[in-house]
Amino acid sequence: MNNAFILSIVVLIYLLMVGYVGYVAWKRTKSADDYMVAGRETHPFIMALSYGATFISTAAIVGFGGTAGVYGMGLLWLTVLNILVGIFIAFVLFGKRTRKIGHNLSALTFPEFLSRRFNSKFIQYFSGAVIFLGMPLYASVVLIGMARFVETTLQIDYTIALIAMAIIVAVYVIFGGIRGVMYTDALQGTIMFVGVVILLGAIYWYLGGVTTAHQALTNLLPTATSDPVTTVAVANATKTGFTGWTSMPALGSPFWWTLVSTLILGVGIGVLSQPQLAVRFMTVKSNRELNRAVLIGGIFIFMMTGTAFIVGALSNVYFYDTVGKLAIQVAGGNADKIIPAFITAAMPLWFAYLFMITLLSAAMSTLSAQFHVQGTALGRDIYETVTGTKGESSVLIARAGITIAVIIAVILGLILPANIIAVGTAIWFSITAAAFLSMYAFALFWKRSTKEGVISGLVIGTLISIFWLVFEYKKSAAALGICKALTGQAVLIASNPWPTVDSIVIALPIAFIVTVIVSLMTKPPEKEHLDKVFKGV
Repeated sequence: MNNAFILSIVVLIYLLMVGYVGYVAWKRTKSADDYMVAGRETHPFIMALSYGATFISTAAIVGFGGTAGVYGMGLLWLTVLNILVGIFIAFVLFGKRTRKIGHNLSALTFPEFLSRRFNSKFIQYFSGAVIFLGMPLYASVVLIGMARFVETTLQIDYTIALIAMAIIVAVYVIFGGIRGVMYTDALQGTIMFVGVVILLGAIYWYLGGVTTAHQALTNLLPTATSDPVTTVAVANATKTGFTGWTSMPALGSPFWWTLVSTLILGVGIGVLSQPQLAVRFMTVKSNRELNRAVLIGGIFIFMMTGTAFIVGALSNVYFYDTVGKLAIQVAGGNADKIIPAFITAAMPLWFAYLFMITLLSAAMSTLSAQFHVQGTALGRDIYETVTGTKGESSVLIARAGITIAVIIAVILGLILPANIIAVGTAIWFSITAAAFLSMYAFALFWKRSTKEGVISGLVIGTLISIFWLVFEYKKSAAALGICKALTGQAVLIASNPWPTVDSIVIALPIAFIVTVIVSLMTKPPEKEHLDKVFKGV
């Protein structure tokens, strides 16, 4: 049977399933509550898979999986943080309070939750602006991850794949709202789980088992160092602190700072401040649903991120054994192509089709949440707050915002440079952590925090984060070129380790300290308001 015909059938079945689930969601979406928080009656299985599928995208599987091909197994510390912070702390500590306080305040979006907690419209529209203007970077790298896989595996033009993907997701998000997003997330999360289980088993089978595969990866550094084909690539990495694919980089080296501050801390801590994830806590009706979701979410995140990082790192062994090159060499220097190259070279065609559906699910689940939260940021958090207009018009503006977000993401997907997926993801997570995390934590756990204090932390954290990314963090500063144009040098401080220190290390502590100081210097919140906020918490 013709391969193209088989692929067409597989994709058609998948799209019909997604279309049906989106249609069911559309039929059940009757109000603004339904569109933005799914009527607050989401099943724990759907909530957990929606949360996990939103968190884990092609950025994690393709981008970070490919990055593991460069940085090695040390990236598995991100899996540890993802489970500890992104699931356990997020669900048990942050989630329960977010759900209850969100119900008490009748909040429908993350910025609205924060603004009502502190009685500040400024918080709502400023936070909405950060989301609407900043999240397109994250959405674009998710699109890039899927388009790169389709380009490598199916030999389809990158631009066509990028645009088609964006249109498909936009349709069911615009009409289905958060129900459409969460229902399709649950379906796509199930497909993603099956795909990565097969992939993990396959690479260990190819390399002779778990112990043999990991020992071969450990032995690869001395072998590659003495090989004329790979010695230059290894030498360039070791100069900056690389010590092997099964060990951590030299402490304090540029390689170590990038791995730990940007890739591990930036995403591992930044997950708590993701608006598209926090809003899911407000879609369930009791803490029992959150408790049930912890185990489901933990297993899902463990398999998704762990598999991507392990396969990315071990692909070096596979490629060296088969073609005598390291994974990054096979990918032409673009880490974003390592996972697609491995799938194409090592796996049978039927699995390439299955994994394409897996990545399609990963991309669509994350993109749908991103587009939805950008649309509600424009419609609910900016338009309603600034104009005072409510009702059906805000939903229309939200849908227009989704359309605009899709267009921006496609444009960025066409102009962003190579090796951008993991870095772009980490940059967005760092920005949100600096802007929102201290305010969010204090909103939940410190009654003495004041409106003036959290606004100070929000604004200063956001500005410092952006300044650092534009003028000091080398990967982003060099790509933007603003610092070079204004000062004549790529970054303001060229001495190590500062060009490789992520903005989260600088901006988040400052935002936290400023919030505390200003809160203690200003009048405490009114008791009546706090009683309403924390009723039943």
